[in-house]
Amino acid sequence: MSAPPVLVIGGGVIGLTSAIRLLEAGRRVVVASDLPHAATTSAVAAGAWFPHAVGSDERVLAWGADTFTALAAEAAGPEAPVVMRDTLMLYHADPGPQWWAAAIPGGVRSAEPSVLPGGYSHGLRFTAPQALMPQYLPRLEERVRDLGGEIVRRHIASLDAACAEVPLVVNCSGLGAARLAGDASLVPIRGQIVRVANPGLTRSLRDEHHPLGRAYVHPRRDDCILGGTAEAGSWDLEPDPEIAASILRRCGDLAPELERAAVLEHRVGLRPGRPLVRLESERHGASGATLIHNYGHGGAGVTLSWGCASEVVRLATAGSER
Repeated sequence: MSAPPVLVIGGGVIGLTSAIRLLEAGRRVVVASDLPHAATTSAVAAGAWFPHAVGSDERVLAWGADTFTALAAEAAGPEAPVVMRDTLMLYHADPGPQWWAAAIPGGVRSAEPSVLPGGYSHGLRFTAPQALMPQYLPRLEERVRDLGGEIVRRHIASLDAACAEVPLVVNCSGLGAARLAGDASLVPIRGQIVRVANPGLTRSLRDEHHPLGRAYVHPRRDDCILGGTAEAGSWDLEPDPEIAASILRRCGDLAPELERAAVLEHRVGLRPGRPLVRLESERHGASGATLIHNYGHGGAGVTLSWGCASEVVRLATAGSER
């Protein structure tokens, strides 16, 4: 008789990568999600590696480094769902050392003045992976199924009920953990983006301190994701026209080529914000099931996903040895 499956709650990038690592470790896995992957917050993400809106402790650095390596390994071939992207961080003054730089294998260097847009005096340049989410999320689902996992459309009413079903539950429910886990520290971080046709850009650009709000330009093969906002506490999923106009203006400061780019879409995603990622295990309910929490990644879900997924496997192994 086979062992009961692991139940992974959540079908975004955190849930799917956790499921894959568990399957690779020999576990049976069922992923339960309220929504199809195209309706998750992960689908709105630009997918560029960068630890945004997440704590800067040593675990974050280690998870980011592990994920960088895993994503870079997938960036092979013209149709790969991950690309290695030249990235330029822009500043109006010398930024000094950056805590996240230690997670980048190739290191970070000062940008040459010739690549700086007008008005910028300093920049940091590095190469980082970018997951192309319209291709990447379906590929993750395909890997889950190829490894023998199951993905079901299902609402999980409570962690008590889930833990009564199976001996191991992995809670990757993102903002849903506010309800499921009763976590009052979890808040939405509203991110609005504009998707435009790509006028030929190949470099990611970021200004986290633009006077109109943070600005980023992340080119993909046929389009660019322009952003953005980081409005903590806002649940509003309706794109704001004034914010959209501001995004286009500030991103135009970074890349003037965008001036005539056709607008394709406006979208909003709600990042699961928390002072620190919650990645820990506990005994839960009368059955004594092992419950692993893996949520609260802010704007760094893609950036920390594989490192956190490997940590889930370690916690699951430790739980089964108790």
